[in-house]
Amino acid sequence: MRILFLSDNFPPEVNAPATRLFEHASQWVRDGHAVTVITCAPNFPEGKIYPGYRNRWRQVESVSGIRVVRVKTYITANEGFFTRTVDYLSFMIMGFTLGIFEKRPDVVVATSPQFFCAIGGWALAAVKRRPFVMELRDLWPASILAVGAMRKGVLIRFLESVEAFLYRRATLIVSVTESFRTELIRRGIAADKIRVVLNGVDLKRYRPQPRDLQMAHAFDVNAPFVVGYIGTHGMAHALPKVLDAAERLQDHPEIRFFFAGAGAERKNIEHQVAERGLLNVRLIPRQPKECMPALWSLCDLVIVPLRNHPIFATVLPSKIFEAMAMGVPILASLPEGEATALLRETRAGECVPPEDPVQLAERIADLAQNPERLRQMRLHAHAAVGRYSRERLAREMMDWMEQITRG
Repeated sequence: MRILFLSDNFPPEVNAPATRLFEHASQWVRDGHAVTVITCAPNFPEGKIYPGYRNRWRQVESVSGIRVVRVKTYITANEGFFTRTVDYLSFMIMGFTLGIFEKRPDVVVATSPQFFCAIGGWALAAVKRRPFVMELRDLWPASILAVGAMRKGVLIRFLESVEAFLYRRATLIVSVTESFRTELIRRGIAADKIRVVLNGVDLKRYRPQPRDLQMAHAFDVNAPFVVGYIGTHGMAHALPKVLDAAERLQDHPEIRFFFAGAGAERKNIEHQVAERGLLNVRLIPRQPKECMPALWSLCDLVIVPLRNHPIFATVLPSKIFEAMAMGVPILASLPEGEATALLRETRAGECVPPEDPVQLAERIADLAQNPERLRQMRLHAHAAVGRYSRERLAREMMDWMEQITRG
């Protein structure tokens, strides 16, 4: 099958949508399918083009057998509503325009958030008279309201109308959580065109390994008990509350924290660490994809935090699956929902209430003194992670796409 996929994130970017697309597409190629990805020059989240790339009108490369077409866009950092909107619109226009000249595929897929990318995918599918598959990774624009980036008004209502239009027009909606599927059905979207393909992990790349001593030495995190946050530093992640917990544990010299990644809140985190004089916190810059297993190996415990808002009860952070594959125990500070249910079912981690630094600090200190509990979490993670193999999930998504092309 020939697949045309639009996404404004793709490796060497290392965020969740880039990783999911790359790992799915790589498996599809191994299974004999032809995949073309239309994307932009890698720049997320700092808005700086990665070394070796240029923001050209069109450039084509092959990545693990995937044909990658990069288009020229307006590039900005992942912060500021207006400039990001211009960024999104430019990709929608350029992705659609250059996509017209691509060989006619069997199916067109576009991912969200944001929905401008999905609009480009829908328009391409319409022009090429092919089924349109929308991959739903977030309930956007509801998540914009949840983090306080915008208030309810004319613009949000317009985005909600675009959202509803895309749901109706999609031949197939691939949701990354059961909660999203339930919400769409509640809104009147036909249940038989919504399928759930969870996030997962590449079990060939991510597996338990000893602490990478070279990296631990380089970033000064070779402590008896290391607590890590790995991923985008965004408005949704309540990272200042994690700093509050670290501040409460400054009299525990055996416990050290690190924050690894980049994003809209990174400068704020750096500022707060310096202002508070948090000597037990280390800041690690965004690492390339090939270094991610080594970065995970530094953790004795990983924190998965989100803000205390009902919308975040519906999400299932992809870092949970990477932690499970690496055998790293998880401490989730999330609203009760799909992620907390998964952790309790698999027993790969524990949960505390969101945005509660007191309970977060107490649980970290408790786990640091309970190696047997941590060992049990690692064992349970190893037993459960096979069901979240990216290979299996990619084939599941392909099965759904093949069904709609036949139907």
